[in-house]
Amino acid sequence: MIFYTDYSDEQVGNFPKRLQFVEGNMEVAELGGVRMLRATGQSKLTIPLPEVLPERFTIEIDVINRPSLDGADFHLRGSIGRVDDAGTSIIGWGSDGVALLGGGGGEVKLASSDANRLRYRGKPAQLRILGDGKYIKVYLDEKRMANVPNANFERSKVLHLFIDARSDENPAYIGRIRVAESRKSIYDDLVAAGHVATQGLLFDSGSDQLRPESTPTLKKIAAMLTDHPDLRIRIEGHTDNVGSKDANRALSGNRAASVKAVLVRDYGISAGRLDSQGFGDSKPLGKNDTPEGRQNNRRVELVKL
Repeated sequence: MIFYTDYSDEQVGNFPKRLQFVEGNMEVAELGGVRMLRATGQSKLTIPLPEVLPERFTIEIDVINRPSLDGADFHLRGSIGRVDDAGTSIIGWGSDGVALLGGGGGEVKLASSDANRLRYRGKPAQLRILGDGKYIKVYLDEKRMANVPNANFERSKVLHLFIDARSDENPAYIGRIRVAESRKSIYDDLVAAGHVATQGLLFDSGSDQLRPESTPTLKKIAAMLTDHPDLRIRIEGHTDNVGSKDANRALSGNRAASVKAVLVRDYGISAGRLDSQGFGDSKPLGKNDTPEGRQNNRRVELVKL
């Protein structure tokens, strides 16, 4: 994990300490029991990284677009600079979908779409960017919106985010932000080490119900099991150390069981090939004293049997 925040340690009404304010009007707000960064005017912030963004990366950002005024609500670039700088690839998204512009390579224009507007106008979604050298793929939830083999998304130790909110009545929201180095494939890591931790299986706090953003990772796991019919795995749930040990163990077990149930019910994987078990906070990958550490410890692992 390179960077993670879900504002759980932040004060409502303040700007998040782990982000860097550049300009605008932004504050942490409570929305349906979830903390998000609300912008009510055109704003800019940077996401500081402890290292240069690697060649293979995943960026996930939960967002809520403006309820009105379609177009691009957000723009992301890999270094500090202007949103109209054509020298580097800039990713824009909003209720009309996704755009990837600039950088001297391939581009995807923001296209008007009634279906996208109905789905994304004023509603939550997850942006996911997969980078592999010059290859950039951009997803909104489980739908791939851009697939560019010759982009030029700059790598640096900061991500620069523009939020085009307009007013108190027409705000835009940024939720959970996750930046990580990407792996080659779940199967390769599983065979090499005998186990692999996934970070794409997401649950609401205290819940064992998988969130819709988990679909891409579930598809990868199901495809791996389909392509390797002799493979058997144990699905292990793990938590951080927040809360009681008994509650964490029960929650982790229920989450592991939920993943198994979805793979059987929705993807046709034989239940006999899957086991599930919860370990609570008894097997941390690292310390629980940073948001990145706690997020690494909140995971579902696959173990080869």
